[in-house]
Amino acid sequence: MSIINQLAKHNREVYFGGNWTTVNFRDTLSDVTWEQATTKLYDLNTIAALVYHMTYYMEPIRKVLQGGELVASDKQSWETPAISSETEWKALLEKALQEAEQLHTAISQLEDGVLESHFTAEKYGNYFRNLVGLAEHTHYHLGQIVIIKKVLQAQQASV
Repeated sequence: MSIINQLAKHNREVYFGGNWTTVNFRDTLSDVTWEQATTKLYDLNTIAALVYHMTYYMEPIRKVLQGGELVASDKQSWETPAISSETEWKALLEKALQEAEQLHTAISQLEDGVLESHFTAEKYGNYFRNLVGLAEHTHYHLGQIVIIKKVLQAQQASV
């Protein structure tokens, strides 16, 4: 399997499962309600804010992989839309999973030689760094979600 295909698989597995951590986005969030997703716990981000933040970066990266410009803002990645229903929460989750599939396809279509090339500009590092970083970023925030979810469930169980 080529490095490109391994990177595509790695990024897909963090969303859909099959990775060696046995933790993935879809399964972790499958039983989270919109009320849980929007509950502020201490000074932590909400689950919904983390999901939005994780999803935000996939589209700009995918567009670069497809030959477009990098248009993204760290500040905007935290501007989570208000979620006030289960329908809105499920739509955010579905968008994340759709973006993950589209990103997987875009990574899979790259040529092997691109991995060492600058990712739009030297200051962003190369393609390899960005694709590995995206999976690391997702795992990092997924770990936060797992902890927040456990605390919320423990609080609900003690009520």
